[in-house]
Amino acid sequence: MKREIGISLYPDHSDAEKDREYIQKAADLGYSRIFMSMLEVTEGKEKVAEKFKGIIAFAKAQGFETILDIAPSIFDELQISYDDLSFFAELGADGIRLDEGFDGNKESMLSFNPFGLAIELNMSNNVAYLENILSYEANRPFIYGCHNFYPQKGSALPYDFFISCSQRFKRQGIKTAAFITSHQGTLGPWDVNDGLPTLEMHRELPIDLQARHMFATGLIDCVIIGNAYASDEELEKVAAVNRYKLSLTIDFEKDTSELEKLIVADPAHFRRGDISAEAVRSTMPRVKYKNENNPPHDNQFEFQIGDVVIGNDDFGKYKNEMQIVLTPHSDPRKNLVGKIPQEEHILLKFLRPWSKFQLVSEN
Repeated sequence: MKREIGISLYPDHSDAEKDREYIQKAADLGYSRIFMSMLEVTEGKEKVAEKFKGIIAFAKAQGFETILDIAPSIFDELQISYDDLSFFAELGADGIRLDEGFDGNKESMLSFNPFGLAIELNMSNNVAYLENILSYEANRPFIYGCHNFYPQKGSALPYDFFISCSQRFKRQGIKTAAFITSHQGTLGPWDVNDGLPTLEMHRELPIDLQARHMFATGLIDCVIIGNAYASDEELEKVAAVNRYKLSLTIDFEKDTSELEKLIVADPAHFRRGDISAEAVRSTMPRVKYKNENNPPHDNQFEFQIGDVVIGNDDFGKYKNEMQIVLTPHSDPRKNLVGKIPQEEHILLKFLRPWSKFQLVSEN
């Protein structure tokens, strides 16, 4: 399934022109999904329709899929019924997200709506909600899943719970989404905004690392920036994330040679299939650069988790093999060439047997 990136909009708290500028910036960078909140509408049906129809039409012209986040109160406010979703179709929406659920049969019936609207479910509860809906023979291609976001610091999902919730949807082949947070955005649905991540561990992390981590789990098809407006730099960083191959940052040591930097930058790294607990071994560089000399560094110390090392001239046939350290150890036949930042160590567990990966330098 295609891995997408998205943005969020809050038309009841934002300026329409700024929304359009934000959409255009995101479109130019390859974003394709919009989470649009309707939880706070207080104006009449006509004004709401005019506001949302305009911004959705603009987004659609830029190639975006728009999912509207709704709650039962919206139906009372706008005097519409769950049995007739024509209002949302007339707005130009591609789907609606049910912030609250029903009995399973209701959601199943909604998935057969005549307008082809996707019905997106809340993924952040580890109960048999999805299985119940599917047991009523729901229209699977029109059932999506999307996690919640959490404006209050300390209230977002713990990692293990997030994985369990996500696996329920992924096992059923349902399209999934989750939120990461901008550190510049101040707009959300409520008056508390300590960021809008799905995972609590992401709240203070760099935005591109949040995205890389989400995609690395293999459980999330679309990563959405939860708050608005992300800065231009943040939008660009998320857009630059390789969604299909794990990417890790490396901070080079001062004495790293040009050959060693060339080995690190090789685009074809993969973890050897017969893995070891001591290190992630990328063995092809020792074949590719077997005739290149690599003198030992002065490194009589213990390598630590996340260190990147390369076999030197004293390492025989293993010369120029690149490794990422997983267990602290010492070996003078290996040169320390760089370190993966501590905050990115959460990605190391995703370097499975045969995993393809790349190392990107920022220095």
